[in-house]
Amino acid sequence: MDKLSKRTRAVHSGTRRSQYNELSEAIFLTQGFVYETAEQAEARFVKLGEDEFIYARYGNPTVAMLEDRMADLEGVEAGFATASGMAAVNGALMSMLKAGDHIVSSRALFGSCLYILEDVLQRFGVELTLVDGRDPDAWKAAIRPDTKVVFFESISNPTLEVIDMKSVVELAHANGAIVVCDNAMVTPAYSIAGELGVDLIVYSTTKHVDGQGRCLGGMVLGKKELVRGPVEAYLKHTGGAMSPFNAWVMLKSLDTLFLRVGQQSETALKLADALAGHPKLNSVSYPLDPRHPQYELAKSQYEGVGTVLAIDVKGGKEECFRFLNALKIFTITNNFADSKSLVTHPATTTHQRLPQDQKDTLGITPGLVRVSCGLEDADDLLADLKQALDAI
Repeated sequence: MDKLSKRTRAVHSGTRRSQYNELSEAIFLTQGFVYETAEQAEARFVKLGEDEFIYARYGNPTVAMLEDRMADLEGVEAGFATASGMAAVNGALMSMLKAGDHIVSSRALFGSCLYILEDVLQRFGVELTLVDGRDPDAWKAAIRPDTKVVFFESISNPTLEVIDMKSVVELAHANGAIVVCDNAMVTPAYSIAGELGVDLIVYSTTKHVDGQGRCLGGMVLGKKELVRGPVEAYLKHTGGAMSPFNAWVMLKSLDTLFLRVGQQSETALKLADALAGHPKLNSVSYPLDPRHPQYELAKSQYEGVGTVLAIDVKGGKEECFRFLNALKIFTITNNFADSKSLVTHPATTTHQRLPQDQKDTLGITPGLVRVSCGLEDADDLLADLKQALDAI
């Protein structure tokens, strides 16, 4: 498999067939497993074989197929599937940190990620330093010899800031720190995190992996010693496991990952280009649009940067809501990366709990809209956006 393209591996890697030799991946919809003897049960609890299972919270054949396929796509050794993307973020960070440890993170993050860092980890005595992830000097000043973990979103949600992963990983590893990267915006189709040596890569598989608005899921991928060590121990004992049914849905979705993400990314770039300079917008942001301030970095790192662009509507919240309410194809929701095109107003939804000064620092303005491009015709989507802007 390692000699084949990622597109081929997304369809075939990690397949396990039962004695019936089924073509499509099977759903093992069971929470438990039985043993022929008490001695066999004892042996499994001492050490699991490669294709042995105890309890679905610890592992399941369908879930294991998804874990193996995602790990192969990412080019890393192991994966652990979780109940949601935030379970994956929480598991990756909590399993690596304890009271007295120091973590450095980019400040431009999804609202729930900020909650884990600022509320959960600090409550348990973890020291946190937030930095402007775009500034190499800020990383250098913040990462210390005693820093345990460095965390960032490779492309931030929803402001689309781009992290220079190579330089941050090198700096973190030079100080002995573990690097954890939330890669949801970039997608597994375009990821280079494994190539650059990120220790733990986190996905919300709810997003592009399922990509069709059906199931929650998450994934922690990386070095076997970490994933099958502290990450698995934390997650299997705290109950963050993925449902076998959800794992099966996502396995089937991986068949079309590259087709879907490729088309949606083309649409996102087309919309960003067409909306640039619109008189009713303060800004349009998409990392592979040459007008993006970090275009050169994004171009040097990625073949594609996902399905989301950001626009800032003039006139603040009132005019922004008028724009959102006038849309006919785009659906107002708080998800992204669906086959249907979606819009989100972060200031009043995903980031509403943040104080105003923090929103201002992060660029979460009253007019900011996260635009997630689906599989509809790009010209229809552009026409919808323009007619809604005309309604302002």
